[in-house]
This record gives sequence, C-alpha cells and structure tokens, in this order.
Amino acid sequence: MVQVSEEQGSNAMLAVRPSPRQLAWQGLGMYAFLHFGMNTMIDREWGTGHEDPALFDPDALDADGWMEILAGAGMRGVILTAKHHDGFCPWPSRLTSHTVASSPWRGGHGDLVQEVADAARRAGLRFGVYLSPWDRTEPSYGSGTGYDDFYVGQLTELLTGYGEIFEVWLDGANGEGENGRRQLYDWDRYY
Repeated sequence: MVQVSEEQGSNAMLAVRPSPRQLAWQGLGMYAFLHFGMNTMIDREWGTGHEDPALFDPDALDADGWMEILAGAGMRGVILTAKHHDGFCPWPSRLTSHTVASSPWRGGHGDLVQEVADAARRAGLRFGVYLSPWDRTEPSYGSGTGYDDFYVGQLTELLTGYGEIFEVWLDGANGEGENGRRQLYDWDRYY
C-alpha cells in the first residue's frame, strides 16, 4: 500500500511504479487457460465431486497438439486446471484416491499435469496451474486447519513435482450454499 502524506497530495500517485515482478508478468503477454478434467468427461461445467474416477479415460489425448495450437496463436504460457471444484485430480495425488491413478487412462499410470507441463515446455510455453480451494470430494473440507493441511499438501505436490511453475491461479470459491460446509481459507499459509 502506498502511504501519501497531505503534503504530497495528488502528485504522489505519479511516483507509483510497477515492481520488476509486475513488469515481467505484464511482459508475458497472452496465455491460455485449459480446463480439461472430469468435467470434460461428464460434459458439465461443475461436477458434484462424486463422479467415478473410471469416467476419466480420454482415448486420444494429445497434449503436444494442444500446445502447438496455443503457441501458433501467439500464447506464451498455459495454465492447466489441476483441480476444479469437483476435487478430481488429473495427477496421481498421494492425498486422495479421487485421482487419475484410480482411472483406466494410461493403465492407471497417467498424469495429465506432467503431460501438459512437458508438452508446454517442448513448445516453448511457460506452465502454470489452477488449484481450486473448494473441494466437493474431500471429507475434511470445512474443518479449518485439517483442510488447510490437505490443500497445502496438494499445492506442494504441484509446486515440487512438475518443474518451474510460472503462475498459480486460484479463486475464493466456497459454493456449497447457505447450509453447506464452509471453509475459511488460510490465504497467508497458501501463499
């Protein structure tokens, strides 16, 4: 936050300059956001969180083809939805069984996050992830610290297992409604 004294008046705003980090982000230009997961398999925007992982079985997935299209369109990076609100993880998370490891895709050894990360780098694109804080599958959701531990564990898996991550994108979704479970997210800890 910028502190402005009365003496500085309105001219103080002229002294505000972006940080080197902000300039680098702006310089990145255009990048894509890919949402491909369980919702793709069930043709719904939001899953319930109780979908059978066996439904995740994309038979002709071509991450290199996706990245070729993105790079050809002038994108400089890609953010993959690593987990949406339904809680399905397209990577083999050690913290839940609601993952690609419980699916028939790639014989239960698939890892969409790894495939997209590797394909992005081969195409010269930077790679990032979106990890929804709302998880309709995880029983500890709404428990406070117990869920924060789970979320930080998944975030750690993504940030330590897939090379350089240029951006982590998340939101404050907490959509179970008036009578649903509520989680007060520990944003400082997540950061």
